Amino acid sequence: MCLVTGLPTDRIVLLGWTLIGLVAHAAVDGWRRIVRLLAEWLPVAALLLAYDATRGLADGLGMPVHVTEPAAVDLWLGGGVLPTIWLQQVLEADWWKAMAALVYGSHFVVTPLLLCVLWVRDRRLWGRYVRMVLALSAAGLATYVLYPAAPPWLAAKQGVIEPIQRLSAVGWDVLGLPHAGALLADSQGQVNQVAAVPSLHTAFAVLTCLVLLPVARRAWQRVALVGYAVLMPLVLVWAGEHYVVDTLLGAAYAAAVVLVVRLFRRRPDDVRVPTVDA
Repeated sequence: MCLVTGLPTDRIVLLGWTLIGLVAHAAVDGWRRIVRLLAEWLPVAALLLAYDATRGLADGLGMPVHVTEPAAVDLWLGGGVLPTIWLQQVLEADWWKAMAALVYGSHFVVTPLLLCVLWVRDRRLWGRYVRMVLALSAAGLATYVLYPAAPPWLAAKQGVIEPIQRLSAVGWDVLGLPHAGALLADSQGQVNQVAAVPSLHTAFAVLTCLVLLPVARRAWQRVALVGYAVLMPLVLVWAGEHYVVDTLLGAAYAAAVVLVVRLFRRRPDDVRVPTVDA
């Protein structure tokens, strides 16, 4: 199905496929492991689904939407030129659009995939990662409620900044998957349009990097992790989905969550660092 429509973005679908795969893996060891799997995963899945539902309601609480402030910060960072406008002028090649679509879409699958792999390979690290994911989601949600902010594409639509294009879905046409772009655009229209600060796309990419860097043994693994954490915000700013300041805040949120979870580790033996071979 993904070969036809692209990467799945619906949380229920992603969690469903993840649990099906884990149940199949756990079945080899008998029903007790399946029970343990469900006992550990169902609360996590319920909390993530609750986050999705609440995030969609956060823009209807009557808080004023901030449109000019994020744009002003980016104008200052860009020396009077919005980074989004500059990036859209210099990054026009089809190969970039295709790669950008894959990077943007990876946000929806990397976290559940990593949760799945860690549950199988390192339950202790899985537990810490779960706490980080839930804490990061909660922190993002709280900020969306208290500080709803318009992304660049919406600010341009309202005439607050110069015209820009929303490009997060255009690369699917280059990849020969136009239906995927249409599905992504449709799903984007159904979520909170003013949940821009912080950029959780950036936050989760940085979180992935921070969690896996200590267990990555090979140089190419470390390069890939850092590259992913850098490439995601670049794609987001180019695509008009976020300002640079949104991505910087997203990275800061991820770093803060990792720091807090590590400070409040309950067991001293959590200091043990496992390693991952290629």
